[in-house]
Amino acid sequence: MTFGFAPSSATSLSTPAASATRLLEPAEWAAAGIPLLRNPREVVSGLHARHHPGPATAIVAVLDQDERVRASASFTPRPAPADGWMFRNALLSQLRRVVPHDLRRRTPVRTAVLLHCREGDARWTEEDGAWMWGLRDACTLHGLRCGAYITLTRDGWQVLGEGRGGRRPGIGSAPEPFATAEAPPRIPRTGGVASDVLRRAAAR
Repeated sequence: MTFGFAPSSATSLSTPAASATRLLEPAEWAAAGIPLLRNPREVVSGLHARHHPGPATAIVAVLDQDERVRASASFTPRPAPADGWMFRNALLSQLRRVVPHDLRRRTPVRTAVLLHCREGDARWTEEDGAWMWGLRDACTLHGLRCGAYITLTRDGWQVLGEGRGGRRPGIGSAPEPFATAEAPPRIPRTGGVASDVLRRAAAR
């Protein structure tokens, strides 16, 4: 698996030591055993439709075992150096606000994923590495499984470390209707007069 590299859009960390310990390189992230999303496009489209994110927006979401979004929060971090510790604190604050912790469980059953909307292309940056570090640490402190880190740019979305992505949605694109649409309740299939009454009522 190959990764591209690009300069970080955020200011570099104050010391090389801090940078080395508060960000994850792509190889480290790929080797961390992050669970793969079965349908990443569905997750991305759903979060995009729910939050309508713009540049510099982060969306953290908690998924159940069936990859349904159980809680999510979007926020815009204050401009600051790309520091995984600061990102960890911001993510932990949002998680505590929207979902109880699972620290009493021996094994995490819910997974947190992060959708980071930013300018630039999909290549990994040091800022991405700091977000990865922050997500992993926040999940540990909240009793969650660390899930995918996804970037959303004007060119589309990309699951870093997996090589999966797509052109839609992207920053500035219209939400996709299927992401928020709920299936209408089904009319019971009963024969006879009841069915005729329901069909006539639906036709009015």
